[in-house]
Amino acid sequence: MTVRVETVELFDDGQVPNHPRFPLLLYHDAFLNSGAEEVIATFSANAWQGAWVNGIFPYHHYHARAHEVLANVGPPVRVQFGGTSGPVLSFETGMAVAIPAGGGHCRLSDGAGLKIVGAYPRGQEDWDLKRADRPADYAAAKAEIAEVARPMLDPVVGSGGPLLEHWV
Repeated sequence: MTVRVETVELFDDGQVPNHPRFPLLLYHDAFLNSGAEEVIATFSANAWQGAWVNGIFPYHHYHARAHEVLANVGPPVRVQFGGTSGPVLSFETGMAVAIPAGGGHCRLSDGAGLKIVGAYPRGQEDWDLKRADRPADYAAAKAEIAEVARPMLDPVVGSGGPLLEHWV
């Protein structure tokens, strides 16, 4: 599978740590005309587990003990990544995003009809939820992020995928 991938650098803003080395990866048109079941099967085949189908929280949050992949199989939605000073992007239908541990994300537009599929690398399914508005979360997250292992496979492409090239 050939997918156009865009990297976005996210920076520590004092509330959301983001990842010190790994950029956000945007997979354009990765799952066009795909349903949730097909996305889950792809993630599972690439050792990304604990899949769910839901939305994106409407507050700035992140996971310090797990990387996360999201795929949009519903209508486009505006999402801010990296915290309140991070980029606001249109998360289009068929797009996927690999969010490194510590990477902030927040839904900004209405969630009506939103259908997001999410998953975590094998061994990281016990994810945590940290919020930008909780200073104690930020302090604890800094050490936790450093302990999160790089995934063995790209969630969309598998072996040899762009995640392995960009997350070094």
